[in-house]
Amino acid sequence: MKYRTAILLTEFVTHDVKRFIVKKPEHFSFTSGQGVELVIDQKKWREEKGRPFTPTSLVSDRVLEFTIKKYPEHKAVTDRLHRMKAGENLLMSDPFGSISYKGPGVFIAAGAGITPFLSIFRQLVIEQTIAEQTLIFSNKTPADVICEKELRYYLGSRCHLICTRESGPGYEEGHIDRRYLEKTLTDTEQYAYVCGPDKFVEDINIIVKDMGFSSESLVYEQ
Repeated sequence: MKYRTAILLTEFVTHDVKRFIVKKPEHFSFTSGQGVELVIDQKKWREEKGRPFTPTSLVSDRVLEFTIKKYPEHKAVTDRLHRMKAGENLLMSDPFGSISYKGPGVFIAAGAGITPFLSIFRQLVIEQTIAEQTLIFSNKTPADVICEKELRYYLGSRCHLICTRESGPGYEEGHIDRRYLEKTLTDTEQYAYVCGPDKFVEDINIIVKDMGFSSESLVYEQ
């Protein structure tokens, strides 16, 4: 790993997602949407393979932010990360990845797949082009929605929050499937940004290409 950094602050964003503020290493830079590999800088964990996480901060911020979901059933890296405190260290790779902002479009995410889009949205707010974007974001329940207030504030009526298990006022119930996308999307001359579990990305890409989106307009982690 190229960089060593220290945790400055952690706080819950949802019941199982934490926000980590870490020192930004000297000379480190990234493009919004890119990820890095993180390794816990402790004897037991240093030999573990790095796990990919996406900086959710602005490129220009003086610190880095990561928004990380805990998967306790794995009893692995995310579980240990959620128990780490300010002052503990992480090892970090150079940035990588194929997700970046190309132009106005629809952002389709499931669960923690929203994280590459958070830095992009925050930058678009500064550039005053956020109104040109649409978000379709699937979660199990309203309690699982990451940064909900921020996303609703940025995108207004173009923020579609779908819940697959239980819903409520202000949320749509169901799944992001062919029927939903054909009903919701009428403009295929835009970019389609897709992020989530591998099967989700694969299925969404097939649907939007069938709808008329060009292969060149699909932005996802390849």
